[in-house]
Amino acid sequence: MNNSRLEAGSRVALAAYLHDLGKFVERANIEVAKEKYAIHEQMYCKKNQRNGATWYSHKHAAYTALGFEYIERYMPALKGDDFSPFGSMYSPTDADDSLVNASAMHHRPEGFLQWIVATADRAASGFEREEFERYNEAEEGTDTGKNHYQARLLGLLEQIRLEGNGVNITPEGLKYRYPLVPMSADGIFPKLRETCEPSDNASAQAEYKALWDGFIDAIKEIPESHQQQLPLWLDHFDTLWLTFTHAIPSATAFKTRPDVSLYDHSKTTAALATALWRYHADLEHDQDETTSRMKSREDWDEKKFLLIQGDFYGVQDFIFSVGSETNKRAAKLLRGRSFYVSLLTECAALKVLEILNLPSTSQITNAAGKFLIVAPNTDETKKKITEVQKEFDQWFLNYTYGRGGLGLAVQDASCNDFVTKKEAGFASLMEKLFRNLETTKYQQFGLCHDTNPPAVFSDYLESFDNTLGVCQIDPFAPAAMQENSLKLSRLSADHILLGEHLTRCKRLLISSEPLSESRYSLKVPVFGYFIHLTGNDEETGKFGPSARSGILRRAFDFSLPEEPHAVLWNGYSRRNINGYIPEFTVQDTQYPEKYKGADPINPGDIKTLNHIGCENRIPENGDVKKWVGINAVGTLKGDVDNLGAIFQKGLQKPTFAKMAALSRQMNNFFAVYLPSLCRKEYRNTYTVFAGGDDFFLIGPWRSQIDLANQLRKDFEAYCANNPDLHFSSGISINKPGLPISYLADNGESALELAKSYSPDGKTITKNAFSLFGQTVHWEKADNLLQACQNLESLADEYKLSTAYIYSLLQMIPMLENRAKPENSLWRSRLTYRTWRMLQQQSKGNNREQMLSNHQKIVKVIGEQGLQEWQGAYRIAIQAYLYQYR
Repeated sequence: MNNSRLEAGSRVALAAYLHDLGKFVERANIEVAKEKYAIHEQMYCKKNQRNGATWYSHKHAAYTALGFEYIERYMPALKGDDFSPFGSMYSPTDADDSLVNASAMHHRPEGFLQWIVATADRAASGFEREEFERYNEAEEGTDTGKNHYQARLLGLLEQIRLEGNGVNITPEGLKYRYPLVPMSADGIFPKLRETCEPSDNASAQAEYKALWDGFIDAIKEIPESHQQQLPLWLDHFDTLWLTFTHAIPSATAFKTRPDVSLYDHSKTTAALATALWRYHADLEHDQDETTSRMKSREDWDEKKFLLIQGDFYGVQDFIFSVGSETNKRAAKLLRGRSFYVSLLTECAALKVLEILNLPSTSQITNAAGKFLIVAPNTDETKKKITEVQKEFDQWFLNYTYGRGGLGLAVQDASCNDFVTKKEAGFASLMEKLFRNLETTKYQQFGLCHDTNPPAVFSDYLESFDNTLGVCQIDPFAPAAMQENSLKLSRLSADHILLGEHLTRCKRLLISSEPLSESRYSLKVPVFGYFIHLTGNDEETGKFGPSARSGILRRAFDFSLPEEPHAVLWNGYSRRNINGYIPEFTVQDTQYPEKYKGADPINPGDIKTLNHIGCENRIPENGDVKKWVGINAVGTLKGDVDNLGAIFQKGLQKPTFAKMAALSRQMNNFFAVYLPSLCRKEYRNTYTVFAGGDDFFLIGPWRSQIDLANQLRKDFEAYCANNPDLHFSSGISINKPGLPISYLADNGESALELAKSYSPDGKTITKNAFSLFGQTVHWEKADNLLQACQNLESLADEYKLSTAYIYSLLQMIPMLENRAKPENSLWRSRLTYRTWRMLQQQSKGNNREQMLSNHQKIVKVIGEQGLQEWQGAYRIAIQAYLYQYR
C-alpha cells in the first residue's frame, strides 16, 4: 500500500464528496454575514448575464466554501507541508489550488483539480453536455412544484416499472416522499406527500436546521485519534453523511426530479473523481492539456474508469456445512458463519481498495456478498486485480477447500458510459458488468486459464495435527486445536467465537497487525488482516495509538439499535451486518415446562434451536404446567422477485447515483429494518442472513407465518405500494434437531415452489408464499390466515375432535380432482361426519341446537374453507394440528 498515494486520493475524494455541502448549509438557513457571503458568491457561484442584468445562480456553491468553516475543526487537517495534490487552504500562493476551491468551484471550474470534481459531478448525474448547460443556467425549482427548501426526496422504488417502461411517470402521480430525518429503521420508509412536504419556507428551513444541528453534534463523536488517518476518518464520515443526508434531495434546479439523495450523489461523485484523478496522475498526463479536454468533453469517450465487482459464491455451502457436533451448536454456528460471510466481503473489498491505494469512498456498494469499486483504468490496476484474485483463491482453497470463493469481474468505462441515453450509456454499462460477473462465476480459481493454478492445502497443512483428526464442526477440515473438548479447525473456532460473542460486542476492528488490547481476536487472518471484537466506546477507545499509527485500518459499529427510531450513528463507520439473535429473558425462566426436553435456561444465554422450537407452544386450558403444540422451527427464506430486471430496466433514466441509491435502499429493508422488526416484535427469530434482496430466518414455526405476512406488507409500504415490486418466500417446518443443511435445503425448496407460482398453469407470476407444500398468492394471505383463525375458533367453540380435523385432509384431494364423479361426494361426507361428531358429543339431546351447530360448522369449513381454498386449506388444517398436538 502506497500511503502517500492513498492520502492524496483521500483528499481528492473528500473535495468531491463535499462539493454539495452548501446545499445542506443553505437550506438550513445558517446565518452568514452579508459581506462575507457576497465575497464567496462572487468567487464560487455561476455568473449569469441577460439583457444587461447580472446575477449569480447555484448559490449553494458559495455555501459549500462557507460550510467547511463549520466542520473544519472536527476534520483531519486541511493544511500541511505535504497536502498533495492540493495546496494548503491557508497558503496565499496555493489558494487557487486548495481543497476547498476544488470542492466549491464545480459550477465554474478553472484549474485541473476543479475540473476533476466538476467532471465527476456531471458524470455521476448522467448529464449530457446540452442537458448540463441548461441545468447550469437554471434557477432553483423542481418538477414537483416545490422549491429547494420545500422539496422532499422522491422514492426511486415508487418509480420502478417493469412493464411499459416507456410510460411517463408524472410528478403528480408520485404520492410519497422521504421525511427529512436522520437515518433509523423507521426513518427509511417513505410517507405520503401531504404528511412530510412543507408548504412554506420557514417550516421547511426549520426541519433542515434541526437536521444540521444534529449533524454538527454527531461529527464531534468521531474519535479524535482517527482524525490523524484520513482514510480511516473518511470511512467514519461516510456513515455520518449517510445518516444525515440520505433523505436530502440533491438536484433541485432546472425543473429536475428530486429523486437522488445528497448522499448517493456525493458518494458516486467522490468515487468517480478519485478514479479520474488517479488515472491522469498515474499516467503522468499533462494537466493543462487534460483540463482543456475535460472542459470541451473531447475525452468523454476515453475509457478512464474500471468498475470492479466482487461476488462471494458458495454462500450456502459455507454457512450450512455440517459435522458431528454441528447440531448441538447450530444456532451459534449459523450466526457466526453468516456474520463471517459479511466479514469476508468487507475484508475483500478493503484488500482491493488498499492494493489499489483507494479510499473507502471508492466502494459504491457492499451488500449480500457483493461489492462494487470504481478504480482508474490502467495496466497497473488490472495487474493488481489479477494478483489479488490469486490471493483470494488461495485463501478460500486453504480454508474452505473450494466450497466457497470470491470472484472479481471488471468493466472499463468512459464518462459517456455514465450518461443517460436511450440505446447506450449507463444502462448498457450495467448490462456488460452483469454479464462479466456471470462469466466470472464459471471461472472459479482460474482452473480454466491459469497456467499455474493455486494449490489446495499448500499453507494450511503446515498446522495440521494428525493426532486430532477431523474437525467436529466442519468435516472437510482437519482439526488444528482443541477447545472445551471440541476438536476444531481454526476457522471453525472463529465461527464459534463470533456466534457466542456477537451479542456482547458492538465494534469490529480490522488491523494490519495483531492488537493485544482486543477483547476477542479471530485466529485466522483474513486476506492478511487481523480481526477483533470489542464492546463499548470506552473499550474501543483503547485503540487510539493503533489508529494514529495506521495499524487500525477499519473500525465498524455493527450494534443493533435499541429502538426502531434510534439514529443509526455511534461515532464510527457503520456496517449493517449483524442480524438479530434471540436470548433468554427473566420471563422465560418462569415457564420451564414449556421447554421440556430442552437444555436448562439462563437469562442472557443465546437460545438454541430446540428452545426456539418450543416458543409457539401454549398452555393447555390455561394451565402453565401443561403445554401443547409441537416443538418445531420454521425456516423462512425469501428474495425479491425479478431483481435483475429491476436494476437493468426498472428506471426510465438510470444514472450511476440512482443505481447506487437503488442498491442501498433495497439492502436497507432487509439489513436495517428486518433485524429491528425481529428485535421489537419477533424476539425468538434468528436472522441467519438478511441483506441485498434476500433473507433467511429461523424461528418458532407459527410465528414465522405471521412474520412472513408482516414482512410482505411492510415491503409494500417501503416500496410506496408499487405493484411491480414484491418478494416471494417459502416456509418449511421441521424438527429443530435436524441437520442445519437439511433445514436450509427445505427452506430453499419451499422458496422455489413460491417462485414457480402460476395461477393459470401457464404464466409464472411469483409474488407468492409456500407452506405445507401449498403455494398462495400474497394478495390472498390475509384471507387465508383468517381462515386458519376461523378453524381454530370453531374447533374451540364446538370442541372439534382431532380425528374430525384429520378427516378434513382426506377430502381435499376430492376437491382437487373433479374428473372423478365420485369426488363430488366430498360435501356429503363432510355433512355426515359433522353430524356424527355432534351426535356423539350431545348423545342425541337438543336436536335443534345440533342442527344450528351443524349448519355453522359446515358453512365455515365447507363453503368458506374447503370449497373456497381447496388445496390451500391444508395450511389451515395443518396449522391447527401442529398447534394443538
